[in-house]
Amino acid sequence: MDFIDLGIIPHDEAEKIQLEKLNQVMQSVAPDTLYLLEHPPVVTLGRQGGLDNLLISEEALRGMGAQLVHTARGGNITCHYPGQLVVYPVIRIEKRRGGIKKFFHDMEETAIRTAARFDVIAARSEGQPGVWVGGGKLCSIGIGVKKWITYHGLSFNISRDMKLFNAITLCGLHGAHPTSLSAEAGREIDIEDVKNVFKEEFRRIFTDSTVA
Repeated sequence: MDFIDLGIIPHDEAEKIQLEKLNQVMQSVAPDTLYLLEHPPVVTLGRQGGLDNLLISEEALRGMGAQLVHTARGGNITCHYPGQLVVYPVIRIEKRRGGIKKFFHDMEETAIRTAARFDVIAARSEGQPGVWVGGGKLCSIGIGVKKWITYHGLSFNISRDMKLFNAITLCGLHGAHPTSLSAEAGREIDIEDVKNVFKEEFRRIFTDSTVA
């Protein structure tokens, strides 16, 4: 598997790269790939929609320097911004035990173990996808799958600056609020350190797991 750091990259550019890799993996001319990156401010809508959960006008959103885009991932509305780690796995899962459900679980588990490495105890919440610390959502997950190959992925809040979330009802969940690794740890955490730890934990969880 390749691990590729795209740095800070616009959403449309990252999506183009993902889809090109998706086609390459589909044709067996490229290995599974995990992209790690950050996006400039953007609000994204999943297949379940979510425009009704945008709390401000699109014009006001543009005034905040943020885009609004529709995506092919699962889930509702969320947002991305510098200081949030975005992970896009382009991975073949047709021979993987447990299929999509297990893949989703293992992506959550990678985020949970990564948080623990920074002394933050995170967990799943019954009936609510993603990773939580108490009532605060630390990590959102929205997966797309085409011919048993995954794309899109997860967003992991790292910095304390989460003001873009004020523009949305987080994932369409009324009463839910975002939190971040830095806020929960009580100190500023460097996103580059999180990337390195996330890759380590991902390797531990996914080693040899693509073979049935």
